Amino acid sequence: MSKKMYSPEQILEQSIDKGTKKVQKTILAKLILGFVGGAMIALGFLADIRVSASIPTNLSSIGALVGSVVFPIDLIVILLAGGELVTGNMMAVSMAMYDRKVSALDYVKNLLVITTGNIIGAICIAFFLGHFVGLTHIGIFRDAVINMATAKVASPFWQSFVSGIGCNWFVGIAVWLSFGAKDGAGKILGIWFPIMIFVAIGLQHSIANAFLIPAAIFEGGLTWIDFIKNIIPVYLGNIVGGAIFVSGIYYLSYRK
Repeated sequence: MSKKMYSPEQILEQSIDKGTKKVQKTILAKLILGFVGGAMIALGFLADIRVSASIPTNLSSIGALVGSVVFPIDLIVILLAGGELVTGNMMAVSMAMYDRKVSALDYVKNLLVITTGNIIGAICIAFFLGHFVGLTHIGIFRDAVINMATAKVASPFWQSFVSGIGCNWFVGIAVWLSFGAKDGAGKILGIWFPIMIFVAIGLQHSIANAFLIPAAIFEGGLTWIDFIKNIIPVYLGNIVGGAIFVSGIYYLSYRK
């Protein structure tokens, strides 16, 4: 029976190749696929809210678990169907940068373009499906969005930064495992569990927050200043988690 996973050395080579190809896409393609990536993350978070909000607060750990089970569908769609997510690129493109296939400037420019597409996609879902359609505008769902977003923005800078590191450590591993699996089922399982764990723990993901906090803003709960204060430390932490705790560790360990 053939192995269902590539070796770590082979996964490293795939990561370098995929990271290089991500940089080579046109700006238009990056923006479109970034929009898709941001929208998918937002839809995953919206599903999380819709299934967990009705669970009583005295069972909050159960609600977190239930929400975390549905959330990973977003990254599954992005990685299997097509899309660009900046937190995944923080891992894959940094591999290519370490291997000198792309420059540090290419890395930064890629992150900026994908981030723009991701945030636009996430905010569009927050407004059109959340607020306009009413999926986050009524009763327990509105309360859940505002309470969750308020907890995120209440976290001090350095706590948000470290939470962002932990989050993208898991996201980077999920991307790594998806590159390593040889079939669709293996990719889905490799993505599902790391993403489920970071959501269940409550770690902070910059693009997920780019849906949640604007959703709370549209419902009158927070301000755009709150959003900016949160997104900066979480985003920086996400970079460290993906580019150092995943790419850096595996590159140093497996690159001959």
